[in-house]
Amino acid sequence: MEKSEHKGENNADQALAQLGYTSELPRNLSMLSVLGMSFAIMSVPLGISTTLYISLTDGQSVTAVYGWILVSLVSLCTAASMAEICAVYPTAGGVYYWSAILSTPKWAPLVSWIDGWLILVGNWTAALSINFSGAQVILSAISLWDEEYVPNRWQTVLAFWAVTLLCSLMNLFGTRVLDALNQVCIYWTVASVIIILVTLLTMSDHRRSAEFVFTHFDASAAGWPSGWAFFVGLLQGAYTMIGYGMVASMCEEVPNPEREVPKALVLSVLAAGITGLVYLIPILFVLPDVSLLLSVANGQPIGLIFKTVTGSAGGGFGLLFLLLGILFFAGVGAITAASRCTYAFARDRAIPGHRIWSQVNKKLDVPLWAILLTAVVNALLSCIYFGSSAAFNSFTGVCTVCLSASYGLPVLVSVIRGRQAVANSPFSLGKFGIVINWITVGWIGFSTLIFCMPVALPVNASTMNYASVVFAGFAGVSLFWYAIYGRKHFHGPPLLEAELQSLGVQT
Repeated sequence: MEKSEHKGENNADQALAQLGYTSELPRNLSMLSVLGMSFAIMSVPLGISTTLYISLTDGQSVTAVYGWILVSLVSLCTAASMAEICAVYPTAGGVYYWSAILSTPKWAPLVSWIDGWLILVGNWTAALSINFSGAQVILSAISLWDEEYVPNRWQTVLAFWAVTLLCSLMNLFGTRVLDALNQVCIYWTVASVIIILVTLLTMSDHRRSAEFVFTHFDASAAGWPSGWAFFVGLLQGAYTMIGYGMVASMCEEVPNPEREVPKALVLSVLAAGITGLVYLIPILFVLPDVSLLLSVANGQPIGLIFKTVTGSAGGGFGLLFLLLGILFFAGVGAITAASRCTYAFARDRAIPGHRIWSQVNKKLDVPLWAILLTAVVNALLSCIYFGSSAAFNSFTGVCTVCLSASYGLPVLVSVIRGRQAVANSPFSLGKFGIVINWITVGWIGFSTLIFCMPVALPVNASTMNYASVVFAGFAGVSLFWYAIYGRKHFHGPPLLEAELQSLGVQT
């Protein structure tokens, strides 16, 4: 077994060298570990719990159940489209590397730059969103005993800094246990869902009918027309499911990545879709009064649901504690993926100070400075919460816009160029590939519009969705850096740079 794994590592290192890179990170993660990391980043029970107010506002049961199924199916198409490309180009650069190699030499540097900054900002803000929502859930536990408690901004930010610090330290000094940690996440999440399901269904004194769970639609709180409210309600599933593609950055830490990472991508989305449905339906069966849930002072109704069903604050906290365990796995996984993305993009000289962020610490076997940069960027961005909670909350929308757009760009380029590069992919989608690819591109184009919509109308300064504004700000910074630096110094991955030189293009 050890000989087989060693051979897989050598083959993977040789394949990576052919793609233009030297292997610097130990290949000590299994397929199950990468699947667990993807599953952890999506953190389905936690994600559904912290965004439950969206589906309750925009249609309630029908939006929650059928919206989740729809998002799961299109996410599966996106994951499969990415997996097909990943099997051909398994590098830590992920989507921005694919975009460069799949494009024509003339457009490759610009397309790679755009996709690189999309995935980088998406990774940073995903870690920010996961750990910040986790901090809010931690503080919401206090409201189980004091329903009027609303944490002030200092308390929320300090809790977030503490969560980020813990997750960063695990990445710095716990790298040798990350493989086991990611696998434990799968068992913890499945066990948590089962425990919560059984507890809710056995202890509840009030149960909704099957008609309510599967056919009830009420978008009166949304202010949107009923049909459009359903689509806006898809935000709940989209916010939760978006993180699966981040694990493409782990390709250089897995033996046989051309086989293992694509499988992990697709299986994690499939597992997340099933887990979410199993978690959602029992909650809808025991759902208390919706207007009461939407009026919860801290904006997180899941604690009140648990408390109401169990009949005590202690019982509610017991179930909430299971979600906090999922938060830990999600936070660690998000920092891991974001730091690897930072390391890879810096390695191609696309980030200011790239020589620092692309270094691998040989003692710890991790990109130390990339982890620290990820944590510091998150800590600094969280300070926006002091000025405007509404503007800060838009980072969740920015995360989904950036990640989904970054996933879709290489798929679009592949389709435009006739899917030639993936014709012999080890993870081929065969004759269904073109249909799956177009579903991916169509969904991402449509969902980008949804991600910029407020949950309900009318809007004011505190309820407006500023995702488009924040996205424009990041885009402006990226384009400015490209104009003063990238245009002259960034030519994409080494393999592309060598190709440009062979064509006589000055680099």
